[in-house]
Amino acid sequence: MRLGMVGLGRMGSNMARRLMRGGHEVVVTDLSPDAVKGMAKEGAIASSSLDDFCSKLGSPKIAWLMVPAGGPTESTAQAIAQHMKSGDILIDGGNSYFKDDIRRSKIFRDKGIHYVDVGTSGGVWGLERGYCMMIGGSKEVVQQLDPIFKTLAPGRGDIPRTPGREKLPGTAEEGYIYCGPSGSGHFVKMVHNGIEYGILQAYAEGFDIFRNANKPDLPKDQQYDLNLADIAEVWRRGSVVSSWLLDLTAIALAENATLSEYSGFVQDSGEGRWTIEAAIDEAVPVDVLSAALFVRFRSRQEHTFAEKMLSAMRQKFGGHVEPKTEKKSA
Repeated sequence: MRLGMVGLGRMGSNMARRLMRGGHEVVVTDLSPDAVKGMAKEGAIASSSLDDFCSKLGSPKIAWLMVPAGGPTESTAQAIAQHMKSGDILIDGGNSYFKDDIRRSKIFRDKGIHYVDVGTSGGVWGLERGYCMMIGGSKEVVQQLDPIFKTLAPGRGDIPRTPGREKLPGTAEEGYIYCGPSGSGHFVKMVHNGIEYGILQAYAEGFDIFRNANKPDLPKDQQYDLNLADIAEVWRRGSVVSSWLLDLTAIALAENATLSEYSGFVQDSGEGRWTIEAAIDEAVPVDVLSAALFVRFRSRQEHTFAEKMLSAMRQKFGGHVEPKTEKKSA
């Protein structure tokens, strides 16, 4: 299939590469002409402007947005929609607020333009591992786009099959699912990221306990000089708390057990806040998720080893660059 990729950042560029590897034709556009030229050298179809980009899309036009949520997504979506007609498809694969999806889908529906929201997880590793996708919109349109989703997704790989799964329909085992009407894809991804906050915080706090186990004010026979890199590594092998995030933790600690290159400043990207708001709307208690969000706020004022752990894990899985301190012993 031919489609357009709008935004060639860490994820957008790698998604375009994975699509091209899968045999799709990809038209690319970005605010950086150098990024477009670079992708053209790899086989993408370059465009010099938004007009040029839209003119090179197929029929129906399919444009996939991978730009920052909020204003950039809103303005870009509206601009591209001006070049679309009834039957064309606009996909938002970023981290938009699900209520914005609902609003936009109604506006575009009046023009006959199909709007699809795709919560995308995979970070900087997605090119090789594939992308986990949670999709909202018209079921018929999503089915039409299935070749694109199948190419981007990880596929079944060597993950053992869940007992009883063979009796269930759908594409979940392939790494992507249809969630429901407009907004549902980003709603599921929003909660996914809220859960991510909690998991990261749990690892970070646990390793902070290890880090402080040799404090001089503890009883001498309760002081332990623990090897954090070894703990992360052994937990990867047979432990019930093993996970991909723990794999990335092990990488970070193997590189530098003190994490001295990280400041401990931990940003929140929006989805954590939105998850808490949804929980309030639904009267659902979310003690762990809300606490994890508030720790990120605190991290901008004081920095503990736990916050350095959060910085390291976020950098490893998503390429999130946090402000760094001057290198020193920690």
